[in-house]
Amino acid sequence: MASGSLKNMLSVAMNQGVVEARARIFGHQLNPTGMKTPHKLLRMKLFGEKVAQWYPHDIKKDDPLVMARQEQERLSKLEMLKRRGKGPPKKGQGRRAAKRNK
Repeated sequence: MASGSLKNMLSVAMNQGVVEARARIFGHQLNPTGMKTPHKLLRMKLFGEKVAQWYPHDIKKDDPLVMARQEQERLSKLEMLKRRGKGPPKKGQGRRAAKRNK
């Protein structure tokens, strides 16, 4: 009986040594307890650059002429609305201020 348990202990020790050696050789993470670890996520390749390549470069951020044209269009639209009486109210004359004064 004692030799059976000794044989069992030797095989367990040998297997453990083989597992550790295999992990060292192939660069695997040893997890004898089987607990969940983030190692799998940390090994993954980063894919942010790949995703960023799908989207074209935004010209509006670099070209001041495009930004100036958009600002000019916004101002002209605002001026047109003001002439029709549909522009934004002056500060303190809005809907919330009117409700507070009642």
